Amino acid sequence: MNLELEVLAPAGDRERLLSALNYGADAVYLGRKQFGMRASSGNFDFEGLKEAVKLSHDKGVKVFLTCNTLPRNNEIPLFEQFVREAVEAGVDALIAADLGIISLIKKYAPDMVIHASTQTGIVNYVTANELYNMGCKRVVLARELSLDEIAEIRARTPKDLEIECFVHGAMCVSFSGRCLLSSYLVNRDANRGECAQPCRWGYHLQEEKRPNEFYPVFEDEQGTYILNAKDMSMIEHIDKLREAGIYSLKIEGRAKSAYYVSVVTNAYRMAVDCCLKGEPVPQWVYDEVFKVSHRKYCTGFFFGHPKDSQYYETGGYIREYDVVAVVDECRDGRLYATQRNKFLAGDTLEVFSPGKEPQIIKADVIYNEKDESVESANHAMMKFSIPCEKEFPKDAIIRMQKQ
Repeated sequence: MNLELEVLAPAGDRERLLSALNYGADAVYLGRKQFGMRASSGNFDFEGLKEAVKLSHDKGVKVFLTCNTLPRNNEIPLFEQFVREAVEAGVDALIAADLGIISLIKKYAPDMVIHASTQTGIVNYVTANELYNMGCKRVVLARELSLDEIAEIRARTPKDLEIECFVHGAMCVSFSGRCLLSSYLVNRDANRGECAQPCRWGYHLQEEKRPNEFYPVFEDEQGTYILNAKDMSMIEHIDKLREAGIYSLKIEGRAKSAYYVSVVTNAYRMAVDCCLKGEPVPQWVYDEVFKVSHRKYCTGFFFGHPKDSQYYETGGYIREYDVVAVVDECRDGRLYATQRNKFLAGDTLEVFSPGKEPQIIKADVIYNEKDESVESANHAMMKFSIPCEKEFPKDAIIRMQKQ
């Protein structure tokens, strides 16, 4: 077992996979059209899976395939082909929650590495040891554990059992993601990857004899989002995660954007590298996680029962930056790029590339493809250039703070 820390990034589709690979992931986790907990993501067909594994392995990155739903009887006959295609594609491990599914993986692919999903609800060393005895090489612990509890699990389990924890991203109000709200309200099963996130909705009270009269439900004057959890961020506590014995630091977000994957993966890559070198993490690395769409942050249950983990004002996201372009090349004193969102001549931009502190540039002049000066880059996928003496790699991201 590698004793270093692993940065494990989400890959909801090919674009997000490339973002994870380009921005420093040690491993990625992704899903197929079936058996994965993110049915709304792009996911991968068989040919796409084979390509994803090749692209990842060419960069020395491992690929973990999810099959962590709780499948019904009619889905079981489909699972053998799923496993055989995973083997053929060359995935490095399958992430499973259901005990029957774990037994079938061992039957159909005895040499396949198995990770026990967070959906299994692992909160003690007895369960972790039993899953190890069943053939699991890694346990993804429940989000409800403190660092002290995780440290005890590490101390009371075999050293070659890897411990993985979610360290960044959305929190679920239900234990280990096992929720029935979505099934009850909109017939979308959260345990089969179809959660409609009703915990993010605003709620009111209606008295039966007063139809269409809605009364707010709240703990104080701040609002009615009584089930809405904050996002988790542990980027400032990498050393404590390591001390507790966590090997893999998992970033939530297979349904998030490629930009999100790029920024958060890069930030954790930088923070982990600094931790392993015994160096302080630059403040700009910590600042990066605030430059993606996010809810207010907390540290989850890692430091004990959270006292400030709910957010009652809104179920939406904080979004302070927009991606405005992607770099094509830099030459002859100009930066050439492809537009993603509108910006104006004179705007201040920030260029973000792997492993580098973001650089500020000014779009004093914008030239279109005909080399004509224009007032704005206002067409989707418009090719443009701006004067720039700095050099940036292809596919570096250009963003701008929202006004």
